[in-house]
Amino acid sequence: MEVALTRAIPKSIASILEQERERVKPSAANAAIFYSISNCQHGLRGISFGNFLIKQVVEELQREFPSLHTFVTLSPVPGFRRWVEKAMESNDPLLRAEDRAVLEALPKDGVPSDDFITSLAARYLLNARSKKGTAFDPVAHFHLGNGALLHKVHARADLSDQGKRNSWGVMVNYLYDENRIEEHHQAYATDSTVAASSEVRSLASPRKRLSVGTSS
Repeated sequence: MEVALTRAIPKSIASILEQERERVKPSAANAAIFYSISNCQHGLRGISFGNFLIKQVVEELQREFPSLHTFVTLSPVPGFRRWVEKAMESNDPLLRAEDRAVLEALPKDGVPSDDFITSLAARYLLNARSKKGTAFDPVAHFHLGNGALLHKVHARADLSDQGKRNSWGVMVNYLYDENRIEEHHQAYATDSTVAASSEVRSLASPRKRLSVGTSS
């Protein structure tokens, strides 16, 4: 697990990784950002121990840096474009007629407008389901299953080739609130309820106008 200590919740991976980024003394930070979580033990693949791992890291960070009070991720959305492609082919009702019009008009290497892509990503993360009824997106499934709340959706947060291939650059903050982790975990484990902020739920609501972006 890789963690950045910051004064604010980041909106892009560049704000964490760029050489010219602002440097913050750990004692002055108030947020811990989990931006890379991986399992290098192949024998444990498929076994969830994220809840234990994240709780342990949160507790250790709080002991060492008492000023920290916000614990969030900056996470990719690797299943987003794959889902959109399938939804376009299968006439998935989550894709509205106006969504299809925007996507069909998008240039080959284009990136949809920020309003459009964050709205669609929020709807995807809240509603798209796997055959088992869990969140379609594997990263969303991991964090929601470990008690996180879907906190914010950011456009143009990862404009690397892989970021655009996976999600047109969209990244997400999942918030870990120590006081509600168990509540969120239980709701997701029981009936796949997605804990989400009012901001994300508002993003997922119908929009009056949608536009096409042409950035590459």
